[in-house]
Amino acid sequence: MALRLVLDHPDVVSRVVFADCLPLSEHLSRITAEFATQWWHWFFFAQPDIPERVITADPDSWYHGDPEVMGQENYDEWRQATRDPDVVRAMLEDYRAGVTVDRRHEEADRAAGARLTCPTLVLWSLRDDLEDLYGDPRTIWHRWADDVRGHGIDAGHHVAEQAPEALASALIDFLREDQRTPE
Repeated sequence: MALRLVLDHPDVVSRVVFADCLPLSEHLSRITAEFATQWWHWFFFAQPDIPERVITADPDSWYHGDPEVMGQENYDEWRQATRDPDVVRAMLEDYRAGVTVDRRHEEADRAAGARLTCPTLVLWSLRDDLEDLYGDPRTIWHRWADDVRGHGIDAGHHVAEQAPEALASALIDFLREDQRTPE
C-alpha cells in the first residue's frame, strides 16, 4: 500500500519505509522453484473461495500465535480475528489483489518509468528468506527509488514483534533525519 501511495501521490509523501518486502511484481517476475515452494501460500490464498473454507474450518492449523510473545490481550484479539470469516476474506483479498490488479499497476508504472523520489528506507529480517532469495533487497529497490537506504534487522519474519527496539530505532532515526539541526 505504501508503494502505491508514493507512486500515485508523490506530493504528499516525504519519506517512505518498506519493511521486509519488495514490490510484488518483483517477486512474481523472479519466481523460482525455491520461491514457489517456500511461498506456496501466496498462490493458494489468491484462489477464489477455497482458502476461506479451508482456513475457517480449522484456524488453529493455519495461524500460530504465542500469547507469551504477543501479550495475552493482543493474542486474544488476534485469535478472535482469525475466526471471523470477514477478516479472513479481507486478508485473502490482499493476496488476490497482489497477483492481479496490484501487479498490473506496478508493471505499468515500471513501463512508464515511474520512480520514488522521496528518501526510501528498506529494512528486512536477517533470519527470514528475503535476502536468501534475492540478495540485498536495496539492490532491487534501487530500480524503483532514487534515494534508498536501509539494513537488515536481527529478527525473523515478524520484525515488529521480534525486534521492536531495533525497528523503532531505525524508524525514528530515518523519520527525524531532516529535522535535525546542523552542528
